[in-house]
Amino acid sequence: MSNNILVTRATFPEVLDKLRGQFDVIDNQSDTPWSQSELIARLQGKCGAVTHGSDKIDAVLLDACPDLKAVCNVGVGYNNIDVAACTKRGVLVTNTPDVLTETTADFGFALLMATARRIAESDRYVRARQWHKTGVHDMLLGADIHGATMGILGMGRIGQAIARRGAHGFNMRVIYHNRSRLSADIEQQCQAHYVSRDELFGQADHLIVVVPYSASSHHAIGHAELRQMKRSATVINIARGGVIDDAALAQALQDGTIAAAGLDVFEGEPNVRPDLLDIPNVVLTPHIGSASMRTRLAMALLAADNLLAICSAGAVDIAPLTPVNPEVLTHPLRLRA
Repeated sequence: MSNNILVTRATFPEVLDKLRGQFDVIDNQSDTPWSQSELIARLQGKCGAVTHGSDKIDAVLLDACPDLKAVCNVGVGYNNIDVAACTKRGVLVTNTPDVLTETTADFGFALLMATARRIAESDRYVRARQWHKTGVHDMLLGADIHGATMGILGMGRIGQAIARRGAHGFNMRVIYHNRSRLSADIEQQCQAHYVSRDELFGQADHLIVVVPYSASSHHAIGHAELRQMKRSATVINIARGGVIDDAALAQALQDGTIAAAGLDVFEGEPNVRPDLLDIPNVVLTPHIGSASMRTRLAMALLAADNLLAICSAGAVDIAPLTPVNPEVLTHPLRLRA
């Protein structure tokens, strides 16, 4: 097995030091974005790669990189990777769940608060020196969070952590919709109530979207869903771009169909719809839900540990910590020969 690996984006020195203890590492500390052809060229002769959401791993790349045995994505999502194509070719895919749950939940709640209480608008107002007098009774009125109804679409680990913050910290009524209903014990811990999709959109004062992206969740929220919501409602997306139809959302914000939105993810990011940039009642952040120092380091170290388990010498019997397609490990050929 080749002892060469590729780290596709800039990372922490601790991560590179750990990998260099076992591998010959080619890194990208300049953080230069690579085209697909450049990525393919750099993966030649590499047994594994630490990848990010900007790296497209598809059948074309896999066929052009026959030595590749492991793709270790830094992030809980992996819609940049064709997992079925990897599985078919005996390439193991891993991700980094769990370590970012609480940090992302913190951020989701922060984005909710910033959106509901119009923090970004207020900041722009002060910086533009528009605040000429005090005591204006209707200046930048927002929506309450305490005691309101929080709706959560997608009740995995992050959704549950957000629910706990709302129910226990802000006395919110928490409702959720998920592909499958949670156990009674988890519902009790989260103080969350299962409802239908229609009930979720119709009742939520603040809707937080945490559903994973897939073909079935593409544009799960569009014109029809937004029209079901209260005109006073806010929508927060910390899931993935494409789960919400950004064009429909921009129109709803402009028309007053809903009151405001907070977006950490976008369709086609890092590009953002120009009309969203010009709408005052939307808070925009650059996909930083997990961006705390401790959590981002933990994510990168977990990706490195997965790669060490798969590709390092003598690691044949060490299972990767967070495989996405573990069936590759039980295949008769184990990993790519």
